[in-house]
Amino acid sequence: MGRQAVHEFLASRRAKITPERAGMPAIGKRRVPGLRREEVASLAGVSFDYYARLERGYLSGVSDSVLEALARALQLDEAERQHLFDLARSASAPASRAPRAKPAVIRVRPALLGILNGMTGTPAYLRNARLDLLAANDLCLALFDGVLTRDALPFNLARFVFLDPYAKAFYLDWDTIARDMVASLRSQAGRDPSDRGLSDLIGELTTRSDAFAVLWARHDVRLHRTARKRLANRIVGEIELTGDALELPGDGLTMIAYSAGPGTQAEDQLNLLAAWSATAHASETKRTTDPVRVDKKG
Repeated sequence: MGRQAVHEFLASRRAKITPERAGMPAIGKRRVPGLRREEVASLAGVSFDYYARLERGYLSGVSDSVLEALARALQLDEAERQHLFDLARSASAPASRAPRAKPAVIRVRPALLGILNGMTGTPAYLRNARLDLLAANDLCLALFDGVLTRDALPFNLARFVFLDPYAKAFYLDWDTIARDMVASLRSQAGRDPSDRGLSDLIGELTTRSDAFAVLWARHDVRLHRTARKRLANRIVGEIELTGDALELPGDGLTMIAYSAGPGTQAEDQLNLLAAWSATAHASETKRTTDPVRVDKKG
């Protein structure tokens, strides 16, 4: 992250605000879209020189009141405002906080696994901040049939979306999924810029995926709470569900649970998928537990 990230974020937000949207007269021809620096400074109630310094990335020591004024001037949404404060917090951190090889959360407490597996009518999984899917219940494995198996865990969702060609067939609204995923990673990078593992993941995706690189350059951020998802399931066909995120800060994990509205086609599809999953699981259990029969000749 660093000063360059601050500069690019503020400049990108400034470019999105037209004078008309900001309630200011559009005076003179503009070479680039959005507000001029002096206009943002005026709206935020700071001097031009001070705002120019902020946009060059110098957020260390900036007061919350100035950050709030800046957020209002740039009309930042909740996720963008939080990202701005995260960037300022990182800029003010001691210089000794060098990037570190922070171990990602890869273990799930048995109690959480019990809760997850007890959600028999709801597809759900647990992931960490790097989008590593660590555990999933049987119905979720059925929903992600052809994508996910228990033996493949942990499974990185970002690598799947941007590096696996099948992702565009599985996620019917791939463009939206991809945009939201990059924005979520950008938010996490702002919260924890010293996480070298996350930086390595972002570097890998930027190098290997042109689509990721383009989206990353937009500096969009997003808080993942709820979203509609259309998936192409190999058992029940196209299914539209709502995915809700439940943060588990004590564990450093997020639970994603999918649901269908009562009386909808998606609810019928989930019921069918649950029945199929139960049958498949029972058959697999029987196959692996039946004693091996040995025929004796003679």
